Amino acid sequence: MLTGINKLLHAALVIAGGWLTTSGPVHAQSSVAGYPSKPIRVLVPFAPGGGADLMARLIAPRMSERLGQTVVVDNRPAASGIVATEMAAHAAPDGHTLLVLTSNHAAHRWMYKKLSFDPSRDFEFVTQATISPLVVVIHPSVPANTLQEFIKYTRANPAKINYGSSGPGGPPHLAGAMLNMMANINMTHIVYKGVAPAIIALLGNEVQLSFTNVFSGQPHIKSGRLRILGITSLKRLQSAPDWPTISEAGVPGYEASIWYGFALPAKTPPAIINVVHKEITAILNRPEVRQTFESQGGEVIASTPQEFTKTFRDDQERLGKVIKAAGIVAE
Repeated sequence: MLTGINKLLHAALVIAGGWLTTSGPVHAQSSVAGYPSKPIRVLVPFAPGGGADLMARLIAPRMSERLGQTVVVDNRPAASGIVATEMAAHAAPDGHTLLVLTSNHAAHRWMYKKLSFDPSRDFEFVTQATISPLVVVIHPSVPANTLQEFIKYTRANPAKINYGSSGPGGPPHLAGAMLNMMANINMTHIVYKGVAPAIIALLGNEVQLSFTNVFSGQPHIKSGRLRILGITSLKRLQSAPDWPTISEAGVPGYEASIWYGFALPAKTPPAIINVVHKEITAILNRPEVRQTFESQGGEVIASTPQEFTKTFRDDQERLGKVIKAAGIVAE
């Protein structure tokens, strides 16, 4: 099931010409002689239809047109994204293998003790593409209309609040662990196989809180079936200015957004990194691409490699503190 910004990306891809990525007319030429000399593979660490996959399929056909070379999206969803990441880390550093990095990767170092790669060492960070907040929603049976009331109730009734997530170690899971730690509460984490099952469980009061994307949460908020406590970004959404941030609603400094970006294997020549960065950021800055994200609460970042490197390492350290404090380990 496609949700949220994924539906919009899917629609954009259909309009652009479908799911398959093929080489098209050359609109720009690489500034590096001989590059690309063969098809470029974009490794996606998650299944088709998710945000990482659709991000890749939004970029791939446009990149193919600009470079005059086929760009192929290759989904490798096994082992919580580790298989695709490992493949990318050990690929030839020649610019022909790209990896879609997600905020999940910033947790790998702390979640998994035996990895054949180090995300902060074995990649060249090209650009942070986008960032999107999560929406914190509760079942109406919970006697709280604000975050402060929810915190007070949860402290008084620690065994009554469960929160659902789409998988262990993912952004919703860690967002809940972070809220536990920063708000001094004790919600119990319940794992579901995807965003849709987690929302269904919340609607049925199997869990009392969930962190979900804007599109999935908004219809239920409007209908009154779910109640919003806030969003996980540090600034309010232009599309929903009445929704407070968790930081301003009572947990200062709280942030737990989802981001996507692109990386190349370590030791890729700087000239090739510059070409890939130039092409991807040019695509991200197209008005129709920006509109796709902004209409559902996302934001195009199109950062420099240096900025993305800092973002990743800062996130890695921040999530490390949460994971250690919560005692989270990969199962």
